[in-house]
Amino acid sequence: MPETLSIALKEWAAICLALIEGQQSLIVRKGGIAEASGDFQIEAARFLLYPTFVHQRETGLCPDAKPLLDAAQKSQPPAGKIRLEAWAEVTGVYQVRNLVPALLLAHLHKYSDETIEKRFHYRSPGLNVLALRVHRLQAPVEIAEEAVYLGCKSWVPLKNEVSLANSAPVLTDRQYRDVVEQLDTLLRPTAIV
Repeated sequence: MPETLSIALKEWAAICLALIEGQQSLIVRKGGIAEASGDFQIEAARFLLYPTFVHQRETGLCPDAKPLLDAAQKSQPPAGKIRLEAWAEVTGVYQVRNLVPALLLAHLHKYSDETIEKRFHYRSPGLNVLALRVHRLQAPVEIAEEAVYLGCKSWVPLKNEVSLANSAPVLTDRQYRDVVEQLDTLLRPTAIV
């Protein structure tokens, strides 16, 4: 395992909080406007979670995620700062080409069905589901938000290395295996990282 990381993946702040609290262990990606190929690509198997408030809205989350949204907004760092609290490792990739299996994952995440459907149909049908083993940093790290970090892109190379020393997995091995077994049953993995 690396001692430090300097690459981050942007995700809605409320979803980052759900990941950090062990309420979900997956993310659903399609590809941002600024993605070179237009499609989401895994640029790193291990990365920091970069909470973003861009495009995040209550209707993008399931109804029981409202407390996460409120908590994320209340703990938002000052303007010009990014608060990093966790890192994740991709343990499986699922390319979903049918909407029904994507919707069957609702019990495993905090995205709304509307968000899943929009992402699925964006540009061309399909999306990527990434199984993530999330680790909480020993203490939150605040860094300056640089202009190069902004925009609709998934991956952000950070100017600073962030230490992973004394970070701890959010879920036990058994809890995480349970999630992955459900994903494998519902989706069948297309890649193991």
